[in-house]
Amino acid sequence: MVIIFIPIIILGVLGLLFGTGLAIASRKFAVEHDPRLNKIKELLPGANCGACGKPGCEGLAEDILNGTALPDKCRLAEEKIREEIAAIMGKKLEKKVKKIAVLHCNGGTRVKDSFLYHGIKDCIACNLVLGGPKECRYGCIGLESCIQSCPFFAITIQEDAIPNVNKTACKACNKCVQICPKKLFGLIPITHTVYVACSSHDTGKETKNVCPVGCIACKRCEKTCRFDAIHVTDNLAVIDYGKCTSCKECVAVCPMKTIRVRE
Repeated sequence: MVIIFIPIIILGVLGLLFGTGLAIASRKFAVEHDPRLNKIKELLPGANCGACGKPGCEGLAEDILNGTALPDKCRLAEEKIREEIAAIMGKKLEKKVKKIAVLHCNGGTRVKDSFLYHGIKDCIACNLVLGGPKECRYGCIGLESCIQSCPFFAITIQEDAIPNVNKTACKACNKCVQICPKKLFGLIPITHTVYVACSSHDTGKETKNVCPVGCIACKRCEKTCRFDAIHVTDNLAVIDYGKCTSCKECVAVCPMKTIRVRE
């Protein structure tokens, strides 16, 4: 019997020693948990859309807590939620004008193809083949990569093969801006409705030869604008939204209907 009890006693003592050691180590090396982290995570929408640049809301919450991300980084969160997150961090948010994505192109089916593309249905892949099939080298390829990238389903394709952005659904997450190989998307203040639906820097004659709705750099918009808000730079009309009042006078005089009113 003694022989049986000796190993049991030894194992019991060892277990007690190891348990005590682990308890001491857990206290000594314990990482203090900041209660603000859970509060921030609870406020975030939990969609894990990745629009903030993080794979999930937990990663964003940690960045906000560490100060490497601003409290208003989440595009999906409402203004009230962002303010609550800022309050947790002891900060006050600056009022920002909401932005919306617009496509600086209106060619679509109006622009002919110079060759037939039968590859992967992806704008980036297609752009690797001679810059895409469109005769306008700046034009939208129309293979819907922007639609696939949008985590908020804010982009749809129209009959003329031009992507359309839903202003209500758009969160200005910048995904479409980043994925478009032609860099045709831009973010403009939602308070403004006028934008230039073209990205061509070719001469007016060259643009007109390939696109019936492209900017021909005629400068009528520039001469008409009473607020000095639009100028033709490198053969393309560019709007200064710090001065633009969306009076639509430039829209009225544009002979190519390149300057449009956002729906």
